[in-house]
Amino acid sequence: MSSDIVARIRAIRDSLPPDVDVLAAAKTRTADEVRAAAEAGIEMVGHNYVREAAAMREALEDAPPLRWHLIGHLQRNKARKAVEIFDEIETIDSERLARAVDRHCAGIGKVMPVLVEINSGREPNKSGVLPENARALIETISVLEHIRVTGLMTMGPWTEDAESLRPCFKVTREVYDDLLAHPIARVEMSRLSMGMSDSWRVAVEEGANRVRIGTGIFGPREAK
Repeated sequence: MSSDIVARIRAIRDSLPPDVDVLAAAKTRTADEVRAAAEAGIEMVGHNYVREAAAMREALEDAPPLRWHLIGHLQRNKARKAVEIFDEIETIDSERLARAVDRHCAGIGKVMPVLVEINSGREPNKSGVLPENARALIETISVLEHIRVTGLMTMGPWTEDAESLRPCFKVTREVYDDLLAHPIARVEMSRLSMGMSDSWRVAVEEGANRVRIGTGIFGPREAK
């Protein structure tokens, strides 16, 4: 298993521009799999769930250092625990959630880097702010003292056709570029997190500088 993970990570990095970060998406994965990725040079791991991430992080205390990212939807009632576990939250999509994260970070003296999640596919049942509302949200939360907006993240609709996600990545990049061209005080647009195992190539073509890869690193999930 470990040698397969090493080979997959090497192949991905050989295919990526040097300025693109690789985040290992660890939902449903074991601590041993994530340990192998860390030993192969992965420095960021993303998880969708707070409780599972807490257990995994504890199990990997003796692994090479990792930065832990929340890449799933965060419920406000779990914000307190999330700010203790994660080093970055990539799924801020409302003022109420941002204020909850800010408040809990203030309680532990922490400043949390966050990405604003864009609902680029305009899916009514998905989290994320609509592209045209992103600037207003970022302006509103930029004054919070214990979070720092450092970029944008998008998922796009589930599909087996990566090319069909190009418009979603493109519109997110347009929002990102507009924020770069017209800066907001205390906001640093430096991370554009787009693309997963089946779509990262298209995402990078559209400007992603962070990709979130699970199956592409760990291999297919075992049937249970």
